[in-house]
Amino acid sequence: MSLLNFRSRILIKNIAKGLLWLVGLLVLFYVFEEYTNFNAFLEHIAKWPMAVYAVFIVSEVIFGIIPPEFFVKWSENHGLFNTYVANVTLLAVISYLAGVLGYYIGSKLGKVALFEPYFTKYIHKYKNLLRRYSGFLIVIGAVTPVPFSAICMLVGATNFNFNSFLLISLTRFLRFAFYSAALFYF
Repeated sequence: MSLLNFRSRILIKNIAKGLLWLVGLLVLFYVFEEYTNFNAFLEHIAKWPMAVYAVFIVSEVIFGIIPPEFFVKWSENHGLFNTYVANVTLLAVISYLAGVLGYYIGSKLGKVALFEPYFTKYIHKYKNLLRRYSGFLIVIGAVTPVPFSAICMLVGATNFNFNSFLLISLTRFLRFAFYSAALFYF
């Protein structure tokens, strides 16, 4: 099997998962809005936008515990700015910067005595393979439900070129653009 074919299969598989995730979220948001007081909940937490942003930052740094689409939905009528596009852009910038922080953490974590044995056993064993596919992994993490920050930490641990990382990670903005448009229009 060729390398391109392998990458294409993984990319298509993860994009399909991302689209299924998006459809599931759209259905979930519809059900919440139709049969619960979801909008009342959004109005309630809108009183503390800085707390919502803080939860988003923590979530994005710690492996994306809460899917960013929940925050995108919240920003539809709430947030620091008067426009949805500005609020989603802020969320995308926060997510991108959380990925950069994840890269930095990954690059330094192997030097911490507590984690050094694990890095020696796992990361260094597959370092060349991980470095070879790092750009591809970044794109997968950026545009699909795969945890972006975790991928960034892994890529940082392999000492992948930082400038290349910054450039490839810009694909994270595509996810926010696509998901926010889908949530807004549907």
